[in-house]
Amino acid sequence: VQLVESGGGLVQPGGSLRLSCAASGIIFSVYTMDWYRQAPGKERELVAAITRGGSTYAADSVKGRFTISRDNANNTVYLQMNSLKPEDTAVYYCNAIREGLGNYWGQGTQVTVSS
Repeated sequence: VQLVESGGGLVQPGGSLRLSCAASGIIFSVYTMDWYRQAPGKERELVAAITRGGSTYAADSVKGRFTISRDNANNTVYLQMNSLKPEDTAVYYCNAIREGLGNYWGQGTQVTVSS
């Protein structure tokens, strides 16, 4: 199983980034896909999630700014991040979870919001 994140980088406050996570080795369509983040000195936190049926969740801190989506044909989940703030700086991790099948993590991608 592999989850490979991409799209991180350095962006100015107010800017946008789109993260991608390409999955292989799993039946992607049956998994709930999540994005987590971990800032220095803080615990990993759930940012957004999308179920196999397409229902979505976003943490209050990112609601209205971040959008999660999935492309089952290409085994990829996305996180569109708009109006980025310095407090969004973190390593962002992709997660695939399905009870009874597994819980898998990507290696993470760094997002830095700074002027």
